[in-house]
Amino acid sequence: MFIIGNFLHAVALVLDIILTFYMYVVIIAALISWVNPDPYNPIVRFLYAATEPVLRPIRRKLPMTGIDFSPLIVIVVILFIKYFLIASLNDLAARMH
Repeated sequence: MFIIGNFLHAVALVLDIILTFYMYVVIIAALISWVNPDPYNPIVRFLYAATEPVLRPIRRKLPMTGIDFSPLIVIVVILFIKYFLIASLNDLAARMH
């Protein structure tokens, strides 16, 4: 049981790091979209490639209001996963010690 608890804790930690990194990528991509970025810039291309597969389906389901709320929805989902799923994995891992 101790090994499974350590494994769950490690999974929770890695997921937390990945989700935090992706949340910052979404925030930076949203901020960059406010200006007219150079589409050939490698950073802009990375941000677009990393966020567009997640944001595009959300944009299709939202009504066109002139303001893109899809990054906000992605951030809220990431925070929910962090505060519910990762916290639950950490609690489960702590009980197995």
